[in-house]
Amino acid sequence: MAVPASQLAAPRHWPLWVGVGVAWLACRLPVSWQASLGRGLGRLAWRAGGRRRRIADANIDLCFPELSPRERAGLVRRTFQASGIGFMETVQAWLGPVDTVADRLECHGLDDLLEAQAEGRGVLLAGAHFLTLDLTGALLASRVPFDVVYRGHRNPVIEWLMVRGRRRHYGAVIERHELRQAARRLREGHIVWYAADQDYGRRHSVFAPLFGEPAATVVATARLARMGGSPVVFYSHFRDEETRTWSVRFQRVEEFPSGDDEADAARLNAILESEIRRHPEQYLWLHRRFKTRPDGIESPYGTWGRRRKRRRDRQSP
Repeated sequence: MAVPASQLAAPRHWPLWVGVGVAWLACRLPVSWQASLGRGLGRLAWRAGGRRRRIADANIDLCFPELSPRERAGLVRRTFQASGIGFMETVQAWLGPVDTVADRLECHGLDDLLEAQAEGRGVLLAGAHFLTLDLTGALLASRVPFDVVYRGHRNPVIEWLMVRGRRRHYGAVIERHELRQAARRLREGHIVWYAADQDYGRRHSVFAPLFGEPAATVVATARLARMGGSPVVFYSHFRDEETRTWSVRFQRVEEFPSGDDEADAARLNAILESEIRRHPEQYLWLHRRFKTRPDGIESPYGTWGRRRKRRRDRQSP
């Protein structure tokens, strides 16, 4: 989506542009310095508390009841630190050079992706919101070109930065409402990444278990695979802080879609859960993954989450 220059230059965005300038400089620091800076930002955000920490607390409590309260608190703290590092990685992917770390990407199961691609029907790369999303994507795209489907941002500066930054690396950057364009790219033989872990509400989702909880899961993943007639490969990605490397993993999802939306969503969520458990602190627990609940089941985010939603609804045209 094109953002008018008048919106980008509005005085209310000037402080954000100053931050962008600082970020541009920061992403040119050595990788170890960037990681330390990101970790520090994450610690500050954790200490500040606020809404995101309450969301992370609720998500971790819901998904990891087998952990002790102390272990869950530690996981939340590590999640914030990992999120800070992920922020710096995103800045590097959007604004900085990525060729400096191009040799630090390890691929596991790449044959699953390449064999699916060789069938000539395109490949739907079913992804999720792991914190290494943008940097690993940029590194992978330099080896295996692919397109991405994204969700627009309400802030025009961030929207512009995100789209511009991703166009540096990907073949096509497709807004999520343009599924026909994504399906056309699949039919043309391209690989298209789509986030299978979004909660777009009851109208666009079915409930499927995730960590034993009913999670509203988009049916568009199956719909897009059906529209494109394409095989589906699940894609996950992580960082190794000790070796300062990143890894990506591919798993073909056989006989997908099956025609049963709930069964398909459950299969993808089972794979997602298994991958999250590899490095639980590297998933985006700071967003309300369980905001849509079945009738009669309380929101894990409490009344403060519902109040915010009602306020946003009142502001909508």
